[in-house]
Amino acid sequence: MASGTGAGTGTPHTVRWGIMATGLIAEVFCRDLLTDPLSRNVHDVRHTIVAVSSSTSVDKAASFIEKIDGPASAKLYGSYADLVADADVDIVYVATPHSHHFQNAMLALEAGKNVLCEKALTVTAAQARKLVETAEARNLFLMEAVWTRFFPLSIKIRELIASGEIGTVYRTMADLSFNENNEADDGTVTFADEHRMVNKDLAGGALLDLGVYPLTWVFQTLYHLQPEEEKEPPTVVAAVNRYRTGADETTTVLCQFPRHRSMGVATTSVLVGTDPGGNAAAPAIRIQASKGEIQVAHPAFQPTEFRVIKKGGGVDVVACPIPKDPKRNWGHGMFWEADECARCLRDGRKQSDSMPWAESIVIMETMESALDQGGVVYPDHITTDVYDAKSPLNTGRREGAAAV
Repeated sequence: MASGTGAGTGTPHTVRWGIMATGLIAEVFCRDLLTDPLSRNVHDVRHTIVAVSSSTSVDKAASFIEKIDGPASAKLYGSYADLVADADVDIVYVATPHSHHFQNAMLALEAGKNVLCEKALTVTAAQARKLVETAEARNLFLMEAVWTRFFPLSIKIRELIASGEIGTVYRTMADLSFNENNEADDGTVTFADEHRMVNKDLAGGALLDLGVYPLTWVFQTLYHLQPEEEKEPPTVVAAVNRYRTGADETTTVLCQFPRHRSMGVATTSVLVGTDPGGNAAAPAIRIQASKGEIQVAHPAFQPTEFRVIKKGGGVDVVACPIPKDPKRNWGHGMFWEADECARCLRDGRKQSDSMPWAESIVIMETMESALDQGGVVYPDHITTDVYDAKSPLNTGRREGAAAV
């Protein structure tokens, strides 16, 4: 059980959120954010949305609040600069495309706001380091929104590994792939070139969008649990096939931790599917150890069940359902990462123990190495680590940027 959950007698700590961008991921996050914490047995923290901003239009912000059945009291902004200037906002949730993350998160940090930034945190490792340096210098909270890390399922698996119950973990294999082939069109991918999945101006590609999840499993089972004094970043070998736009369509990343005698294999693709039949017949993640293995069901980003298979026989099935209400469209699992942010702010912590700054940087270094090995090159305006408050990525101007 995460710290602070369960029964309690004190007044819950309430965090006031500002939402930057009004796309689908923001909608999913906010629907979860607005649910009653008691539905997930959380008594110590609560959340409220006090402001929402589109980069271009107050009307978009208004439509968003109406769509999520959000509070009528929420302030509506047509610019990100106005949002981060709002004194009532405790923390900004950056829900823009990952091409925009560096500039948008820096805008918030420079305004003195705590930040939860969607993954992938940035496009380059240098950008990630700059965000961390800024948060540290300004004494602000910053976290990459790797929501899967905060699932009770993930916490249970990390605890299971740390306990030694399955022995020493030597290999983790994880995949997240979705088959977007169109056989009627000679097997070509169905994405239009401007689609965010393959548009290099939006840092499109399988790895930054999907591959971050299998890498999450590699890192949280092989790297995160290493003793701090023995932390070993991986050596990285990658194979990449590119889409016609130059973004990656299929990528395999091999992470080797030589001192720990372990390896991780993270795979991702838009040409094939992890679970093509839709019945989770094969595990999305296999965590293999000296006394057995843990198999986690598809999808890697939102698993609800795992199996512990002991060497020599014996299988334990562990169900970890996500509280939900399909009629009101909440219960995706994003509330747990929001709860982590709230507890960190309440306790004065600037980074999460479950998703620390250093680990976000190492993961970005890993993805950057893989993309470099595959010859994937993104435009300068989304890879620069020079902050510009007037960048089109912050202002919503059309040149070189998508309005969100």
